[in-house]
Amino acid sequence: MSASGTAAAGQVEQMLRQVTPGRYDAYEALLRALATPSAGRLWMLLWQGRSGDPDARYGSMEVDGYFYVPCVTSAQELSASGWTRGYEVTDALEAARALYPDHHGLWLNPHAPGGGLGIPWLDLRRVTAGLDRQPAGPLRLSEPAIEVPQFYALLVQNAHRTPAVRALRRAWVQPALGAPYLAVGLDVYETSPAAVESVRAMMSQSVGVVPDGLAVSTVAMADDHDPVALWMRANARPFYDRDAHGPAGSGRGGYGYPAVH
Repeated sequence: MSASGTAAAGQVEQMLRQVTPGRYDAYEALLRALATPSAGRLWMLLWQGRSGDPDARYGSMEVDGYFYVPCVTSAQELSASGWTRGYEVTDALEAARALYPDHHGLWLNPHAPGGGLGIPWLDLRRVTAGLDRQPAGPLRLSEPAIEVPQFYALLVQNAHRTPAVRALRRAWVQPALGAPYLAVGLDVYETSPAAVESVRAMMSQSVGVVPDGLAVSTVAMADDHDPVALWMRANARPFYDRDAHGPAGSGRGGYGYPAVH
């Protein structure tokens, strides 16, 4: 490894040493290092086979009901771990893309004092999608307590005029870092470019009545890997449901919110 590569690997280890319980800022810095191609190199521990073998398999560990793939952060840590089986050096982004769809996270340096650190699959998804595009966990999710009936009523009206929309849900999201916001869950019939554009236009036409200072974000209910969508599926009753509203154009409101004329 070149001097610059060694320094990059050292960045991950430096960030890792700063992570302690409650230090979400340090944890986010570690995720940013892992998301940087020059820095996020990992030595993945193979339980079976050698690097490049078609039958090679990563190791696996379960902690508190969640699954992780163990890895180390440098050749020096590999030596310190005493691992005698195969290993594979890979980019953290590549590993994250491969692991999170199967709901596997990464466990960094499990041999280290204290047992190392686990990166759950939800955070690997954030690493691949862009840390600024996904809220920082752990998330606190609840029914929205803030009253914005004008926004909901206008959104219901516009949804009724947007054939791609099947249903709408909502949640109040409080990230570990950053301001809380209102999430609107979009359940759609199709995801063709025309349908996506019609839904985008629906939201654009509706958010103008949102009070200043209230952030609103949208979530695709079909996303099986989004924690907000998963929470809304399990806990949030739709405030608009086309199937419960009868024929399009009936003018009915949604769950207590009258239609806007």
